[in-house]
Amino acid sequence: MKFFVSKTFVFLSIALSFVAVQAQQTWMPQMQVKTKTVGAPQISPDGKRVAYTVNEAVMTADKSEFVTQIWLANGDGSSNFQITHGEKSSTTPKWSPDGNWLAFTSNRKDNKNNLYLLRLNGGEAEPLTDLKGNVANFDWSPDGKQIAYTTSDLKTDEEEKNDKGKNDFRWVDENVKMSRLYVVSVTKDAQGKREPRRLTAENYNVGGDFDWSPDGKTIVFSHSRSPVANDWTTSDVSMVDVTAGQVTPFVKTLAAENSPRFSPDGKSIAVLVSDNPPRWAQSGLLNIFSVTGGAPKILAASYDGQPNVAGWSPDGKRIYFSEAKGTGTRIYTVDVAANKINEINETDEVIGSTSINRAGTIMAFVKQNSETPPEVFVSNVGKFAPVQISRANTEAPKMPIGKTEVVRWKSKDGREIEGLLTYPVGYQTGRRVPLLLNIHGGPAGVFQQTYIGGRGSYPIAVFASRGYAILRPNPRGSSGYGTEFRRANIKGWGMGDYEDLMTGVDRVIEMGVADPERLGVMGWSYGGFMTSWIVTQTKRFKAASAGAPVTNLMSFNGTADIPSFVPDYFGGQAWENTEIYQKHSPMFNVKGVTTPTLIQHGEADVRVPISQGYEFYNALKAQNVPVRMIVLPRQPHGPNEPKMQLAAMQSNLDWFEKYLGDASSAQK
Repeated sequence: MKFFVSKTFVFLSIALSFVAVQAQQTWMPQMQVKTKTVGAPQISPDGKRVAYTVNEAVMTADKSEFVTQIWLANGDGSSNFQITHGEKSSTTPKWSPDGNWLAFTSNRKDNKNNLYLLRLNGGEAEPLTDLKGNVANFDWSPDGKQIAYTTSDLKTDEEEKNDKGKNDFRWVDENVKMSRLYVVSVTKDAQGKREPRRLTAENYNVGGDFDWSPDGKTIVFSHSRSPVANDWTTSDVSMVDVTAGQVTPFVKTLAAENSPRFSPDGKSIAVLVSDNPPRWAQSGLLNIFSVTGGAPKILAASYDGQPNVAGWSPDGKRIYFSEAKGTGTRIYTVDVAANKINEINETDEVIGSTSINRAGTIMAFVKQNSETPPEVFVSNVGKFAPVQISRANTEAPKMPIGKTEVVRWKSKDGREIEGLLTYPVGYQTGRRVPLLLNIHGGPAGVFQQTYIGGRGSYPIAVFASRGYAILRPNPRGSSGYGTEFRRANIKGWGMGDYEDLMTGVDRVIEMGVADPERLGVMGWSYGGFMTSWIVTQTKRFKAASAGAPVTNLMSFNGTADIPSFVPDYFGGQAWENTEIYQKHSPMFNVKGVTTPTLIQHGEADVRVPISQGYEFYNALKAQNVPVRMIVLPRQPHGPNEPKMQLAAMQSNLDWFEKYLGDASSAQK
């Protein structure tokens, strides 16, 4: 009997150990939300050091937020250490021209984002501004004596009084608080103060794009009619004399002009100019304007028509920019004289936050791929050879991760479509598994080869570890494939793009990977629209999850903060062409839906108001369709608190496991 008990004990111990090992090798949503993001890499003027930010989740019994701190590293990655601390965030580090100081923004006092200075040879950070509002963008003057920044108008004393007395009614689109451009001295005056000086008083909103002239006498900046998202199409460019405060219009057309950058000699300004008139499925060209006036030199069109300008070369002969190319990112250089574009990198890593040092010799950027979390890298500008600088995610889970590969297929009309297919961990060729179709937002978004173990509402690494395959297509309308492709779904939401998605699912079934009887679909924003649309068109999916879904084009257009968006895509207002709005709205096709559907929505979403989710929820409920709706308090268009992201991840996981079954057991 004693021997028998011992055998049982040994057996149970082995079994429990096996379960523990299995648990350790299975991804959980809690792991994904703890992945750190890195950003804002800035190279010191001498190229020897890199400042960057690390953002991580802070979750306690009474706290749920993402906090950012600044780190400093040697240019070869040999040393890494944190230089700001505390419960509040410190962000956007920028080097003084002499490399002795870092300026940054922080909300450490009264939760207001102000400017701070940190001397790098020691000492505490010193507040440079003490505003009741928030500093947005900022930049050093070339001589390091001043810093220009933008901040929005504050409420008047009367408005503050009315707020306290609950006499705080407001009129829509009236008394809009504009963002202005200011300048503040780095050194204190005779009274020991630093008094900011406003440079713009005009009735327009100064955007985040501005640049100092090399001599420090002028700032060129972009501005729009108002700060609301709908008015990006009104963006123009002006210049202001820093000493006199005199503003001069520089580029003002019916196109949208932004991202102005002075050439190193100060004689030219590069400006990104949109189509005329601007389209929401955006496309733009770099134009080179002489500061003395005249017609611009229009540079060659980039591959995707959406260049993100990093800067000029020190000799003014080239401009560096990056943009999406398919599922990866490319860094390009354009020869201004020859008007020729060349690629700097040729592989499909995903690169962001590209910056170049003042000497124009070294670039810094954030790089990641499907299996590797984001980190900061640097490379010589002349020869692309990335060197890793940060080690923010060295403690990320060291567990098996689903393999991701690029797949291509022909849509119903013959158009070639591309997407990313993530296989279950340990997938065996020929085994059919449940497939989740994940649809991106936009519609001009794009799925790239980003780390699948990162944050978000859809825990891809978790799903793959549980035995699911995940297909993330880039249907017509996506970015990364050129302007024509991005505009190929105009007046056609739910038509050609729907066929692109369905033929993608068919392709994964043909590959012998997907089980056609265990299909799920999920997506956020436009992806939520397509998810809602799909369940009104087919019953092939056993479960769906629609995040912040656009479900009724008519009511969406009347309640969203971008009321010109849908009319641009569909060629007019709802009252001008009611039939097309109804034809392409899930709500007008919802009769007969049977697919169990989860709806997720942020309560503070102004981009896609929560009423869109409620409309679909109530329509499904009235038809006795299995439906649940989770409301995420305080959340805007995407969950921005760790616990709310966890709620979205976990509810998605639970929903698909309920209706598609335990996929991990099918793998064994």
